[in-house]
Amino acid sequence: MPKLRKDLCADALIAGLRSNFSKVDDSRNGAKISLTDTLMSGYAIFSLKYPSLLSFEKSQKMQDPGLSNMPSLFGVEQVPSDTNMRKVIDDISTDSFRPAFKGLFNKLQRGKALNPYKFIDGKYLISIDGTGLFSSKDVSGACCMEKVSRKDGSKTFYHQMLGVVMVHPDKKEVIPFCPEAIQKQDGTSKNDCERNACKRAIEKFRQDHPKLDAIILEDGLSSNAPHIEMLKNHNLSFILGAKPGDHKHLFELASLSGENQKHLELTTEDGFIHHFRFVNDLGLNEANDHLKVNFLEYDQYDPKKKKLLKFSWVTDIKLTSDNVFKIMRAGRSRWKIENETFNTLKNQGYNFEHNYGHGKKNLCTNFAHLMFLAFAVDQIQQVCCKVFREARQQSGAFYQFCANLISCFMKFDIPSWAALLEYIARPIRVALPTGPP
Repeated sequence: MPKLRKDLCADALIAGLRSNFSKVDDSRNGAKISLTDTLMSGYAIFSLKYPSLLSFEKSQKMQDPGLSNMPSLFGVEQVPSDTNMRKVIDDISTDSFRPAFKGLFNKLQRGKALNPYKFIDGKYLISIDGTGLFSSKDVSGACCMEKVSRKDGSKTFYHQMLGVVMVHPDKKEVIPFCPEAIQKQDGTSKNDCERNACKRAIEKFRQDHPKLDAIILEDGLSSNAPHIEMLKNHNLSFILGAKPGDHKHLFELASLSGENQKHLELTTEDGFIHHFRFVNDLGLNEANDHLKVNFLEYDQYDPKKKKLLKFSWVTDIKLTSDNVFKIMRAGRSRWKIENETFNTLKNQGYNFEHNYGHGKKNLCTNFAHLMFLAFAVDQIQQVCCKVFREARQQSGAFYQFCANLISCFMKFDIPSWAALLEYIARPIRVALPTGPP
């Protein structure tokens, strides 16, 4: 690992979050607990991986009064009750969290930590996909989408979230950008959809990062003319899934392209046989023949298991025998938003699908953004902070690392995140003071 700046470790990253939270407009008059303390307390729940707001509040009451870990770790002087926290965070505009994500990313850029993520022609891979966030037959709010059962007419209220993360085929860590809520928009009665949310996400992504050289990775739902034209208008390259059932005309053109169709077959050290068929400058479909894309079809065969996998994509990157293997790896890394992002948030201690509170306005979505921020800080530390990686390794399973965080938070007087992680990484050589006797 190259030597990285100290502002890429937890203490500086969290201080940056607090600085951004301090700029969020607080319309309340005479509030006893500052909005910054409230937001940082919400962030602390997800940073420490508490399973619920109630468990966090109970731990505050059980903690030795002589310990001052909320000020030292999160800069929080007053911790709100869970009821007050829900009420305050519910009223905040979700876009208020966007500068915090941008601040984290800017730190990575200044610290030269993003260079290893460049993959094709000096560009970064950005994977975008949606996932479920909340679902209930009883709890609802103004932003909830609705699904009516054809069987009995019952309603299900739900929220979804569109994730946007930087990925790399050779790296487990992803770098999250600000997600986009898939929910009813202000002043509308219609359900939102992933396509509309993606349009908003791309526009906001370009506003926040106007000069970032990026390649967008998405599934087959995105390989349509309006979406491709939008990506081009925002100066974004793309590698998008393309299914035969959705692109019959495109696949027929590829089959009839004669000498323009190229083939490449190779065997890698793992024994897999890779076959590529590719054609440049094909019309996307009959209605949009003017919109030219480059088409790549790929088969991977495992002789040992006799297993065949098939993939196909459209891209604006000119395909050659020299780059199709790399294009394939980029296209397949889209799944890292499922495996390394959503599955981690749902199954590795972040409790993404737990309802921390729905609220009447934005609470559910805002809590999800705070959780994404905690995940982003963890991912940055995993990439940039040696002692964080050692603490994770020393703990074994990630759930045990989460348990160690809460245990130390409850028992010891912790001066900084650096001291906390050092103790978890090397408990025999490092001691933390307990609270006063």
